[in-house]
Amino acid sequence: MIVIARRFSMMGVLLCMMAAADVVSAQTFSSERHDFRVTTVTGGLVHPWSLAFLPNGDMLVTERVGRLRIIRNGALNPSPVPGVPEVALGGQGGLLDIALHPKFAENRLIFLSYAGAGEGGSGTEVARARLVDDALVDLERILEVRPKSIGGRHFGSRLLFGRDGYLYVTAGERASKNRAQDLGDLAGSILRITDDGGVPPDNPFVDRPGARPEIYAYGNRNPQGLAMHPETGQIWEAEHGPKGGDEVNILVAGKNYGWPVITYGRSYSGARIGEGTAKDGMAQPVRHWGVPSISPSGMAFYTGGDFPSWRGNMFLGALSGRALMRLVLDGTEIVHEERLLKDLGERIRDVRQGPDGHLYLLTDSPKGRLLRLDPIQ
Repeated sequence: MIVIARRFSMMGVLLCMMAAADVVSAQTFSSERHDFRVTTVTGGLVHPWSLAFLPNGDMLVTERVGRLRIIRNGALNPSPVPGVPEVALGGQGGLLDIALHPKFAENRLIFLSYAGAGEGGSGTEVARARLVDDALVDLERILEVRPKSIGGRHFGSRLLFGRDGYLYVTAGERASKNRAQDLGDLAGSILRITDDGGVPPDNPFVDRPGARPEIYAYGNRNPQGLAMHPETGQIWEAEHGPKGGDEVNILVAGKNYGWPVITYGRSYSGARIGEGTAKDGMAQPVRHWGVPSISPSGMAFYTGGDFPSWRGNMFLGALSGRALMRLVLDGTEIVHEERLLKDLGERIRDVRQGPDGHLYLLTDSPKGRLLRLDPIQ
């Protein structure tokens, strides 16, 4: 009876949110499979970066400027959540991703990634804290990418808990491309840690002298998309190339994804990078894009019932592409692509499926919005 009551309570919260959002203007779009509306749940966000859903129906949104916001009953709480870590704001850096602990309902733990300042500049960091009475308490840093460096590019910074219970963290190479091939450096890698920052004993480089044991895979430029396949449990990753060469990859322990030795992109001057597009021992992307780049960011697999013909599709936000990419899979191959919301003209930073089965999007703008895709019956 308690479980049923909680479900009805949550549905009530979601219905209130939807009713509040419907007061705001909605736009109608067509796709190959479904017609849908895009409804603004809330505006008033400054460069929102990531979204998480709480069991009580609230939403948490990070703003790159260093604020964590609560959306409750479809309304943005005017007061930011206190207790967030201090961030190094500049360029692409600031407060970035958010993830809930798999046992959040019991331990109230949330995880934040951000650009943190230190000797030599800034770098990707991860902290955890407890959410208690709309505030963060017991904040502690559990991961720091060093050395710090100057500049505001390529922090990566997606967070995802896998089925194994470990936290996967993407770390960009901070625009210093050779760092991605250095196993003694966390930059330019996908990292895998425990929920307190420890190293899982089966990480692929635990016993290799000179290698950082947190590294799960490497050779990544600026990975900003991370999602787990709902059936296989495989973790898929998307990263920015330079001029062209954006990629989608399937993560495999110990794999070298090639940057900057191999790439389908070129430098911004048009010059060639590395040794070509393939090399023995280096993974090929599942999908890559040429010029112009789409700049992939948030990623989600759709499993809901409101858009049955989208079930199993991957949705990928595109920043410079200003679109929502719908990617159709056949096993581990991407066999079809549709670009949605091109007429919206927004940089799509994050994509999440909500507990109500809808897709939610964050727009990267100083006047950022949380959007919801609703089916047209």
